[in-house]
Amino acid sequence: MFAAERRQAILDLVHSRGVVSLRDLAVAVQSSEVTVRRDIQALESDGLVDRRRGGAALRGGLSHEQSYRQKSLVAAAEKAGIADVAATLVEEGDAIVIGAGTTTEEFARRLVRMKDLTVVTNSLLVAQVLARTAVEVVMTGGSLRGSTYALVGGAAEHSFAQLRVRRAFLSGNGLTVERGLSTPNMHVAGVDQAIAAAAGEVVVLADHTKLGVDTMFQTVPTARIAHLVTDDDGEPALLAAMGAAGVQVHTAPLPPASSDVVAGQRLVAASTPTGRVGPRRVVAASGDDRA
Repeated sequence: MFAAERRQAILDLVHSRGVVSLRDLAVAVQSSEVTVRRDIQALESDGLVDRRRGGAALRGGLSHEQSYRQKSLVAAAEKAGIADVAATLVEEGDAIVIGAGTTTEEFARRLVRMKDLTVVTNSLLVAQVLARTAVEVVMTGGSLRGSTYALVGGAAEHSFAQLRVRRAFLSGNGLTVERGLSTPNMHVAGVDQAIAAAAGEVVVLADHTKLGVDTMFQTVPTARIAHLVTDDDGEPALLAAMGAAGVQVHTAPLPPASSDVVAGQRLVAASTPTGRVGPRRVVAASGDDRA
């Protein structure tokens, strides 16, 4: 594949997903990660994508938000591994909070067989996962934010202000050593801040595409994060810095590339036109995303 074809394929995948990991891009265009990294740098120089640690994202800066569906397509296998590891931090008899997001929704699926567990959540999707199980589910009040299927606003924040639980499990749009967890939406930030205040320990679930990314509103400072559960494709220096800051880092093994994903991405790559890479009009989803 010529460089122009390869870069067009990368651009198409980023436009369709919002964020794509370096590993997935390399599989899709059948090139090395070193080559794809150079392509991403070139596309960033042309103003077409934003380069992130471990991948590329749509242009948009600190306030950019993706749709829930876009987010669900990013690092899906890694999120499954993160959910497996995070589930080991939950014990029978616990009372926990689970925030909204695609990673926390996956995490909730690991709890369906527990017999003595109370989960407080503002996520309709988390509640739906646990609805027909022995888990006691407590929903907050609040206004429905349809783009994330989550309850937000003053009523949701007030609900969490009355609680005290052992651990809260949160995801977000970005995580840095300097600012901790963040989100581009102030309504989501207010709820996540209330969740963190209600918990003895905060557990952050974040795949490698979120590491080193900073967005507009801080939700949980690094000093308040007790555990980070991520995949083992994260930047080693960043993970070491998180550990030095007092965060216990848990890494899920990097899964092999799914044959279905590979086949689908090769179809995208094969179908892209040849020629010069140029900007395209993209209709962005109006909703926000959670990791």
